[in-house]
Amino acid sequence: MNSEKLLPASVLILGCGDLGQRLAERLPEDRYRVVGVRRSPPADTPSLTYRQSDLSKPEALHQLLAEPADIIVITMTPDERSDAGYRRAYVDTCMQLVSALKAQQQSPTLLLLVSSTGVYGQQDGSWVDETSPTEPESFNGQRLLEAEAIIREGGFPHCIVRFSGIYGPGRTRLIEQVRQGRAVLSAAFTNRIHAYDCAGVLAHLIDKACRGDEWESLYLATDSTPAPMAEVVNWLAMQLKVDRAVFAPDRIDSERGNKRCANQRLLNSGYRLLYPGYQQGYSALLGLPDAAADAH
Repeated sequence: MNSEKLLPASVLILGCGDLGQRLAERLPEDRYRVVGVRRSPPADTPSLTYRQSDLSKPEALHQLLAEPADIIVITMTPDERSDAGYRRAYVDTCMQLVSALKAQQQSPTLLLLVSSTGVYGQQDGSWVDETSPTEPESFNGQRLLEAEAIIREGGFPHCIVRFSGIYGPGRTRLIEQVRQGRAVLSAAFTNRIHAYDCAGVLAHLIDKACRGDEWESLYLATDSTPAPMAEVVNWLAMQLKVDRAVFAPDRIDSERGNKRCANQRLLNSGYRLLYPGYQQGYSALLGLPDAAADAH
């Protein structure tokens, strides 16, 4: 595909939830035609047409791909937090997608898989990047790695994006935990990225592919300020005027790990973070003046 293509590029978003909706809003309607796939889709929007489909059924993708897509985004949500749920959502979907594309002899410009920094198992607070070992102990990290391998070895142009913890509108669990005095003062590092930046990163990579620019096959997508959870909780408590004495003592959550995620490869690609750190992002959520003024 190149910039001289007259028709809008077609984007198919599999598992089109909150992140898919935000991505569609970031893709200009004159350049992209976006279809989102969900089991129970809401009404269409100006930027997004929905199709109802159950991707757990092998024939579903063959039907969806009857009209070829230039860009396919895989952003799934497990129907249950279990090994089987993650296998169905990620492993089975990726296997069926690669199989259907090959059976129908299609050649999309880009397969874009939304993965997670949960694939890293580091517990010592060390820095991790795209070259770091991935040895997760949790089932979710293991299944995500399996899905990544299917996309990586499928033979199609692809990009895997490992997002750190996503927060933003509708994703305010830590704020509510602090308000209710239930947050934990953990010494473990926490890595975050605002939902607006998640959509921005995906739109950035789609634009690169559609312009014919080079891209890396793997990006770690996170903001620029990993911090101990205790620091984030204390900062939020000050903004919310919550007595910090109510919080539980230090604890490291073995499932979440303890690592610092590096985003230099993403920044080198030309992406500019709307919210480089948790203070800017949470300030926006709380309506404080430190928020980025131009975020959408």
